[in-house]
Amino acid sequence: MDNQAQVREFLTSRRAKISPEQAGLPPGSRRRVPGLRRSEVAALADVSVEYYAKLERGNLAGASPAVLEAVARALRLDDAERAHLMNLAQAADGSDALTRPRRRSTRTWTAHRSLQWVLDAITAGPAFVRNGRMDLLATNQLARAFYDDVYATDGNQDNLARFQFLDPASRRFYPDWDLAADVSVAILRTEAGRDPHDKDLHDLVGELSTRSDAFRTRWGAHNVRHHGTGTKRFHHHAVGDLTLAYEGLEMAAEPGLTLTVYTAEPGSASEEGLRLLSSWSATAGAERPSHQPSD
Repeated sequence: MDNQAQVREFLTSRRAKISPEQAGLPPGSRRRVPGLRRSEVAALADVSVEYYAKLERGNLAGASPAVLEAVARALRLDDAERAHLMNLAQAADGSDALTRPRRRSTRTWTAHRSLQWVLDAITAGPAFVRNGRMDLLATNQLARAFYDDVYATDGNQDNLARFQFLDPASRRFYPDWDLAADVSVAILRTEAGRDPHDKDLHDLVGELSTRSDAFRTRWGAHNVRHHGTGTKRFHHHAVGDLTLAYEGLEMAAEPGLTLTVYTAEPGSASEEGLRLLSSWSATAGAERPSHQPSD
């Protein structure tokens, strides 16, 4: 992906979100741009206007960590946005390939048998491994049943983003569809900053941008996020409404992959729903055959 375009659009979009009042500056008059002016960001970051303009044109190569931190503070970036800026700077320097641990291709990646044992040992909630492109790479039986709608259509290619934006079933599965769509795109945008040379991600973004107005609009917003913990609502076609907490764990042995586990509050209707889903999975024969553990 075009690093300079990503940098330019990201910094411009973040600057537009900060009002003078938020930055502790007088509002002034005749403001022709939303948010802060370049000169105001430069003053807040204690750099020259010319230098900040160079950064915002997309040229982060050679920018020091101190300058990047100052820009992040001036733009009030959150942790995910700050990390995204640092990733873009590494890519601009060409240092990302040296500093990022080597990642295996996930086209042929298969869960090692010990990882599959771990997934299978989790029986009270859906557990699965995904990459930054949101491909489902390995699951336990309950996750296979939980994402039955995803696997029901071959065109989804076991990918949560394709399901989100191209499969009408996602509108039922995600009661808070707009929020889920925002999160999905933010995960992909974060991955694009971490690994701008991922051709599969580039192809996925191109496909979704072409086929989905909802995706294209969100992609242009340049929002990023860390997706580690929280609560989501779902509606499963077999068991109805579920409100589930989730934890996402970065896998140290497999850089770039995330192990996610969903669970329900003890004694809740959602916990009973997961028990029903487990029973439905067993009777419907919903085990997924395609992800066999390797030796």
